[in-house]
Amino acid sequence: MRIFHFLAFSLLFFVACNQETKQLPIYGERTPVEKQENGTTTVDTIYHTIPDFSLLNQDSVLITQERFNDKIYIANFFFTHCPSICPTMQRNMLELYQEFKDEPSISFLSHSIDFKYDSPSVLKEYANKLGVNDDRWQFVTGSKKEVYGLADMYMVYTQEDENAPGGYDHQGYLLLIDKEKRIRGAYDGTEKEQVALLQEDIKVLLNE
Repeated sequence: MRIFHFLAFSLLFFVACNQETKQLPIYGERTPVEKQENGTTTVDTIYHTIPDFSLLNQDSVLITQERFNDKIYIANFFFTHCPSICPTMQRNMLELYQEFKDEPSISFLSHSIDFKYDSPSVLKEYANKLGVNDDRWQFVTGSKKEVYGLADMYMVYTQEDENAPGGYDHQGYLLLIDKEKRIRGAYDGTEKEQVALLQEDIKVLLNE
């Protein structure tokens, strides 16, 4: 019994240390910038970040990047009447939302790519049906230029396509964004294994 307890403790210690020492990558282009200070030249790295935005949420309130200051957040792109990957992706997102319900520094952001149909009232009904009951998860809409431009900055493919199910073609990635608005991970939101990896990487980022 003592051996079992020792092995169990060792395993927990190894997992905890692993989470503390694991480093998540930073996605996107990076630019070296030289700085002069006290006659010494140093090089800083400017990382790709998510730019400022202003989009309407499910309560018809303008949401900007400021809402996510000092937050880690998970972002994705969807549309409410999507007949293909969105239902699975959003159910998996909901599991994360419920898993981290007691962690105030974690937020969620879903961008609708259907700028024609997904009004704030439609997004509100969708959020209610999904079971979202607080402001930790924002559902936002905007013009095609605004939302599709943001998708490019998240490095997610989105496109109107009359031949695609529901009229839109898009990737089902869940993007992990850190407090500096940098992309730290991209996960297939339709795959349970990928969502489980995202869950663990959120914990890593919380300890960073």
